[in-house]
Amino acid sequence: MISLNHISKVSNIKKINVVGAGPGGLTAAMLLAKRGFKVTLFEKENKVGGRNSSIVKNGYKFDVGPTFLMMKFILDEVFVEAGRKVEDYMEFKRLEPMYRLQFDDVCLEPTTVKEAMIQQLEENFPGSSKGYEKFLKTESVRFDRMYPCLQKDYSSYSKFLSLDLLKALPKLSIGRSLIGVLGDYFDSEKLKLSFTFQAKYLGMSAWDCPGAFGILPYVEHAFGVYHVTGGLSEISEGMAKVCNEHGVEMRLGSSVKQLILDGKNVTGVELEDGEKVMADETVLNADFGYAMKNLVPPGVLKKYSPEKVDSKEYSCSTFMLYLGVDKVYDLPHHTIYFAGDYKKNIDDVFTNKVLSDDLSFYVRNASVNDPTLAPEGHSALYVLVPVPNCTANINWQENIDTFKEKVINEMEERAGMSDLRQHIKEEIVYTPKTWMDMNIQFGATFNLAHSLKQMMHLRPRNKFEELGNCYLVGGGTHPGSGLPTIYESGRIAANMISKRHGVVFESKNTQT
Repeated sequence: MISLNHISKVSNIKKINVVGAGPGGLTAAMLLAKRGFKVTLFEKENKVGGRNSSIVKNGYKFDVGPTFLMMKFILDEVFVEAGRKVEDYMEFKRLEPMYRLQFDDVCLEPTTVKEAMIQQLEENFPGSSKGYEKFLKTESVRFDRMYPCLQKDYSSYSKFLSLDLLKALPKLSIGRSLIGVLGDYFDSEKLKLSFTFQAKYLGMSAWDCPGAFGILPYVEHAFGVYHVTGGLSEISEGMAKVCNEHGVEMRLGSSVKQLILDGKNVTGVELEDGEKVMADETVLNADFGYAMKNLVPPGVLKKYSPEKVDSKEYSCSTFMLYLGVDKVYDLPHHTIYFAGDYKKNIDDVFTNKVLSDDLSFYVRNASVNDPTLAPEGHSALYVLVPVPNCTANINWQENIDTFKEKVINEMEERAGMSDLRQHIKEEIVYTPKTWMDMNIQFGATFNLAHSLKQMMHLRPRNKFEELGNCYLVGGGTHPGSGLPTIYESGRIAANMISKRHGVVFESKNTQT
């Protein structure tokens, strides 16, 4: 904890512009405003949240993006640091079991109740419980070593080459994949997949995802998975309320055209209508690739020129179905359906970059736990299918109807929804092209890939390398994509700005 009994007020109050009201921008805004900065937040949409917002249509409510809340303690911490209790702004439900994993011949429902988990493992994969015990023990050590590294700002090589990193290095499984690391614990291919599907949170293949991300399934089993009543978009709404309470000027429906520069220093933003708003510091929460190519005047960037940004590795995309149906199906809150040949399906998404005949997909049936999402007796189904991003040669205008029908067929045949078509009352479809049209580079829903050469010091840094007075938050910077790490990026940026201007603050993140 950074020494501190009270939060000091900023002398000669400094002005902060925050571009984008996604979860990273909202986190930074509410923390900085609490610490006495004058914060203006710009959002091109007429509501907050970005990919963590909602779609509401004729009584049905859907989360646009994230549906799993993990590592809730980080969200708790940033609210406390903003002088608030998160439970005063939203209601949480811990899910047990956490989700269902459905293969063609076996079903697993992972839970944080250790005895129940071991019983399931022995029933479905005899002799595997010892491997599970080893997984929990080994990955808990990895998490303890890696977590301080995820909280650092990496603004210098000294921050990178730290004692924390030296402690973590032996636990990073450098050169190994996530699927390979899970082989240390389990023999069954399907059981390994049950602990590696979390690579989808990063938009990566488990065969390419660095082995260090063995901590992803661990944090689920150690800390649980939560739902928020009204959907996870309520987190963004709660953060926006805190921002308002602390005096943040919320400029919704205000699209930023470009950053204003004085040499290589950001001095403000120019809006699409020509208005210029100056500030001492700027926090950038736009999609990283889009921002580098569109918000910075041409010819300024070298390390992240348009050509170099395009050459980076990006995550997969997603095909989304948001379905309002006049029925509540007997399905768990979360279910993942694995393709019969999962490896081929993953290769099609990431390597071959074609639409698979054999699909994997995810269905959130949150209405079984949350009646606020749909009219009584109805439900709001959220369906996600991993697909190639827009670097693939796929014409979505031509493929959208055929692929949608294929997904619905799969749901009817494999998810026990044989009468689904006749119960659909509302239907919204997002393709990778939809995401790209939302200013997301290549429609890569999970942003820059999390390969070793795009992690920590090698990922775009929270204190942006190429422009002064500019800080990056969101999935395209350190620590990476996923709600908990995006909140952490907002906290890292807020802490760096506060320290630069001599503001004393309390933070659970002791690394910045």
